[in-house]
Amino acid sequence: MVKMGSKQAESMSGKVAVIVGGSSGIGEGIARSFAEKGAHIVIVCSKTIEKAEQIAAELNKKYGSRVAIAVQADATDEDAVKRMVKKTVDIFGNIDILIYSAGAVRSGSVKTFSLKDFEYVTRVNYTGYFLCVKHVARVMAEQHMRDPSRIMDIIQINSKSGLQGSDKNFAYAGSKFGGIGLTQSFALELWEDGVKVNAVCPGNVFEGSLWSDPEKGLFAKYLKAGKVPGAKTVEDVKRYYESKVPMGRGCTIEDILKAVYYLIEQKYETGQAILVAGGQIMR
Repeated sequence: MVKMGSKQAESMSGKVAVIVGGSSGIGEGIARSFAEKGAHIVIVCSKTIEKAEQIAAELNKKYGSRVAIAVQADATDEDAVKRMVKKTVDIFGNIDILIYSAGAVRSGSVKTFSLKDFEYVTRVNYTGYFLCVKHVARVMAEQHMRDPSRIMDIIQINSKSGLQGSDKNFAYAGSKFGGIGLTQSFALELWEDGVKVNAVCPGNVFEGSLWSDPEKGLFAKYLKAGKVPGAKTVEDVKRYYESKVPMGRGCTIEDILKAVYYLIEQKYETGQAILVAGGQIMR
């Protein structure tokens, strides 16, 4: 885990952070780092809760018995989101940070892509973000009304694909483009409630299960689909995608965390999409 300085610890101490998609990948990395810095963590997972409970137990053992809880809630189900927000407030009393790190990927040609897959990706990446912001923002607005000096944060973990189209990955890219539109629009409305709304747009996180799972990962899928001409092995596919990045490697959780902490600490940016892609996309 990346070691952040005392400034990060000061900015996180005692804060309550809801992390949707916090039981794996980027969300899990953020949850672990936030807990290390003294925050209270709500790890929200959509399916089986065992992994989230395991992470929460680890954090509680390491940092204190009331540091983390696990909550099962499908972000695309409004009633489930309402219950998750209520449980968070009942246990911790408030919400300072929402991280929306839930995500779904389905790839394929527009000529054959199923409506079912398109709607699934859209629900998770776009609709779920809206529903979580809707109900968390209500709590944050009340908190700001009680204390006008209180500043809070909503951060969507977006993607470089939210800034540039992706071949045969249009459902994902389209939902992420939409997420940037939501972020900018939420930012315009919610600053009056003391809420900064921003996005982080990572490049490809190759070391996570999304890319590197030997059966379900994108490297394996892209090899099988023949997406990389001439590739014979998963390593060939990985080298091909690494070659697209001027820095020569994929994005890491540590890279993403630096952007997340910047957004929380700074006081003068909202509605931004912070690109963390090693130069693969340049703005």
